[in-house]
Order: sequence, then structure tokens, then C-alpha cells
Amino acid sequence: MNTRNLRNLRPLPRSAGFTLMEMIAVIVLLGIVITIVGGGMMNTFGGGKWKAGTIQVKKLAGAVEQYQMAVGSYPNSLEDLTKREGLGPYAKDTDLKDPFGHAFAYKKPGDAGRDFDIVFLGKDGKPGGDSTDKDYGSWE
Repeated sequence: MNTRNLRNLRPLPRSAGFTLMEMIAVIVLLGIVITIVGGGMMNTFGGGKWKAGTIQVKKLAGAVEQYQMAVGSYPNSLEDLTKREGLGPYAKDTDLKDPFGHAFAYKKPGDAGRDFDIVFLGKDGKPGGDSTDKDYGSWE
């Protein structure tokens, strides 16, 4: 190699990349952001499921009324709505579970002089609660 070619050799510029520490910092920050945003999104979806449960209660109450008009009495359980009585079935087996996978509570006769009560027990599936754990009744 002659000396003329050696003079033209320049040191290569430092490559424009990320260090390992910079990459770890970005990954940690992304994890924090996803946790915060994801948690908020899950609460939103839970609220949507709760609203869907209240709509299901109204739908089941309508099915109970249809059953009563066709058969002449109110069903003894919500499972009676899935049988071929009168013009039935009035509901599917899947209609008897709330969006959180719990069975709806049914009472015949209902409280306060009502013919029946259907209660959606919320996300926790237990009486009482706030937010998405709040109960919702067919009389509301």
C-alpha cells in the first residue's frame, strides 16, 4: 500500500445507534405508558360490560312477560325460558349468563309486590357494590 492511499483513510464516523442503556430506558418507559393506558382501557371495557348486563336484564324481563302471556304464569326459574312451552323458547342458554359469566338472580314473586325480580349482580357476582360491581334490578 502506498502512502498516498493511507492519507485518504479517515477514521469512520461513530455509527448512529442506541446504546443498551438507552434501549432499556425506552422499553421501561413504554411499559409504564402501556400499564397506565391499558388499565384505563380495561375500566372502560368493564363499564361497557356492566351496561350490557343492564340491557340483558331488560331483555330477560321482556322474555318473562312473553312467557307469562303465552303460558299463563310466570316461570319458576329463568331456565324455564329456554324450554318449549307455549310459543317458546323465549331465551337461549347464553342469555341467562351476564357479560361477566355469572347467572342472573331471579325471584318469583319479587319484592315490593312485584310479580318477579331479575337482578344483575355486577362484575363481582355478589350483592351490593359500586361502579362495575353495582347491582341492577329489572324494576329500575
